[in-house]
Amino acid sequence: MRQTNVGILGTGIYLPKGRMSARAIADATKGIWSEQAVIDKLGIREKVIPGDLPQDGTQEMGALAALDALKHTGLDPKEIDVILSVTEEWKEYPLTTSALYIQDRIGAINAWGIDVQNRCCTTVSAMKMAKDMLIADDEIHVILIVGGYRNGDFVDYADKDMSMMYNLGAGGGAIILKKNLNKNLLLGSHVIGDGSLSRTAGVEIGGLCNPITLDNMEEAKRSLRLLDPQKMKDRLNLVSMPNWFKCIDESLRKSKLTRSDIDFLDILHIKRSGHEHMLEALGLTPEQSIYLEDYGHIGQIDQILSLHLALESGQVKDGTTICMLAAGIGYVWAANIIKWG
Repeated sequence: MRQTNVGILGTGIYLPKGRMSARAIADATKGIWSEQAVIDKLGIREKVIPGDLPQDGTQEMGALAALDALKHTGLDPKEIDVILSVTEEWKEYPLTTSALYIQDRIGAINAWGIDVQNRCCTTVSAMKMAKDMLIADDEIHVILIVGGYRNGDFVDYADKDMSMMYNLGAGGGAIILKKNLNKNLLLGSHVIGDGSLSRTAGVEIGGLCNPITLDNMEEAKRSLRLLDPQKMKDRLNLVSMPNWFKCIDESLRKSKLTRSDIDFLDILHIKRSGHEHMLEALGLTPEQSIYLEDYGHIGQIDQILSLHLALESGQVKDGTTICMLAAGIGYVWAANIIKWG
């Protein structure tokens, strides 16, 4: 009996036309950060920002990325069995199901869909979920992972504690997984969660505990915050890098590979020093990754965007072993290994 494998059929991207420069970010901080520090330390030359609705709505950006993936792959949307939406909770209409909006929008009439959430880790987590579903269920053959992101709408640049989120941008991404594709194989994955950080960051105003009122309405629009900055900083300093490297090593072990096999690091946008440290620790050169300093951090879309760009540039080609790396507030760390070609 042949061993089931899961491969990546292709990717799609949608990026709004708007851009916010390092200078504009510095100006928005009202003197907390200089333009050069935004570039050198935060690692942002410019980032993608959304424009007018409906095109740059979160669900619609996901749909546009899915259509781009269908165009690149030539896949008939009727062949999609499941849609796992990684679209953020900040979307056109609360309590609507993004996966089903996208199902209708792209004509995937034979698919069922569900929304999954792991913050900026969601794509990597969803890829593990999709692989497990494809292997376990004889009736599932093609899964679309897709979503849109624009949490940058909530950032208060005058809040000095929020510098780690000044990079938040906007965009949509899609990645299609297929059973027994026999190429571009998704190998091992590993995910670590730390619930002690579950309420150290989030949107403070607008939920059940702190509803929007006439008095706080304007503040609510910029209330993505570190809810417990000291606890978050202390805990992340202790566990974040070790957890990332454990995810990398465990996903490699499950793939029967070692760190020396990694050819390309597909990593979310983080501060410049962190990115450089990660490359150095893994023995990689800057050419073996893409630093998203001209895009910003588009949440869980980063890994799809990085892979998409690397395929266009030739940094990923037949034989390339890719390590996809993510982390999300909550807190979650995840990695997966892909053997391209």
